[in-house]
Amino acid sequence: MPVTEVVAGGLSLVWVAAVAAYLLTAPQDGPALGLVLTLLVVFLPLALIWTAVVTLRSVRALRAEAARLHATIEAMRREHALGQQALTAALKPSVEKKLEEIERSARNTETALATFTSRRDTGLTQPSADRKAALAAPRPEPAAEQPALALGTPAEDLRAPLSVADFVRALQFPESPDDKEGFRALRLALEDRTAAKLIRAAQDVLTLLAQEGIFMDDLKPDRARPELWRRFAAGERGRGIAALGGVRDRSSLALTAGRMREDPVFRDAAHHFLRTFDRAFQEFERVASDADLAELAETRTARAFMLFGRVTGTFD
Repeated sequence: MPVTEVVAGGLSLVWVAAVAAYLLTAPQDGPALGLVLTLLVVFLPLALIWTAVVTLRSVRALRAEAARLHATIEAMRREHALGQQALTAALKPSVEKKLEEIERSARNTETALATFTSRRDTGLTQPSADRKAALAAPRPEPAAEQPALALGTPAEDLRAPLSVADFVRALQFPESPDDKEGFRALRLALEDRTAAKLIRAAQDVLTLLAQEGIFMDDLKPDRARPELWRRFAAGERGRGIAALGGVRDRSSLALTAGRMREDPVFRDAAHHFLRTFDRAFQEFERVASDADLAELAETRTARAFMLFGRVTGTFD
């Protein structure tokens, strides 16, 4: 039996004995206590004593329950910490493997770009009547250009213009090391000044996005109507062309936005890419059909534009 109950029982016996002794020793001719007063004198202190006992018992029960809850919470916390450690240990090899694959892919792309730019395909140097030029040839500015020397026709004027099909195919980039058609189109695009600027800007941002685990093939953007692309080329911005920002992947948007806030190099590359895409697309839209615009919207470069356009608020 707990000490509290023993003490309460002892006090009760002492009180009852004291009351009984008082009643037995009280003079018979003295004033008699009334029945109600007698009951109060006898039972009220007893009630107070046992009320205190019950209260103390409830306090002990509450303390014990609080201790059990605290122990349970601590056990759950330890289990959660152990689970997180186990999960981290399990994911670490796969994350390292993925990073190695990304780094290897970036090296292979850079190597491929360095090799195919020096190759020549003699079968592609002949102009064709059905090759529609994708980009208008840049007009030289007399104030900015050096005086022409009498050394014959420049090599740029002898080269066949970049076709729409090759321009769109180059913006998709080669699918694999065996994609000869993709490398051929990319090589031709790099020989065009305007297309080469866009290709290099796109390559920079795609490489930076790959470091965050963001790949354009994983994005499934909503398709926009060709007239929206034409309105964008005409200079319209804001909610009127919001459908162009068809990328809805929240993880990719959040990672891209966070990297732009924290990394000035990433932010500068993104803005340079958007400006370059804007200028090149204005030239492309003049000669492109609706089908050409729809095909360009499916390329990796266009998906990167949609992603950065949403992050930078181009479509807000």
